[in-house]
Amino acid sequence: MTVAAFLAVAFLHLMAAISPGPAVLMSARTGVTEGLRTGFFLACGIGVGGVIWAMAALFGLNLVFQAAPALLYTLKIAGGIYLIYMAYGMWKTADQPLDMAETGRPPRSALSAFRLGLITQLANPKPAVLFSAIFVGTVPPHTPAWVYGALLAVVFLNETIWNTLVARIFSFERSKATYISLKSIIDRCFGGMLAVLGLKIAAT
Repeated sequence: MTVAAFLAVAFLHLMAAISPGPAVLMSARTGVTEGLRTGFFLACGIGVGGVIWAMAALFGLNLVFQAAPALLYTLKIAGGIYLIYMAYGMWKTADQPLDMAETGRPPRSALSAFRLGLITQLANPKPAVLFSAIFVGTVPPHTPAWVYGALLAVVFLNETIWNTLVARIFSFERSKATYISLKSIIDRCFGGMLAVLGLKIAAT
């Protein structure tokens, strides 16, 4: 695999990570409600989820999807339902005031944030298809194991760094103040967008 091909894969995945989706949306909401620390662990979970999908693509999951389309459809339905469930939770609690008096430990533990990020990423099977499309044309057969490792490291870093940055931007005091004053509207917007993404994943 050439250096140019490796950099092309890294760039294409970075663009995919940056594009708005369930992971970015969850990072933004976590940053504004629970701060950078929780957002970082959430981003790590998202990064690990990305690595899992990338590994699946490298080892031929797309071939399985082509051979058994019902499996991909089932994963999409399950993932879409999970995202809609999270959207319902956001919508349901939109009118509840946010208690920002506690400035100590964030309400969500590091493990809980990591798990949320991982599940959010795994709920969307489309990255497996995307990775397969990227890898088929750029990763030749008999690629050394260290190159595979480097590709997976790039996937993790792209996902983690970008989503940590999103959480950081939304964790600023001005962002929090805006969120507190418009919590009901913002939560319903977040919930609505997440529900739309869930429906889109399930239907396409």
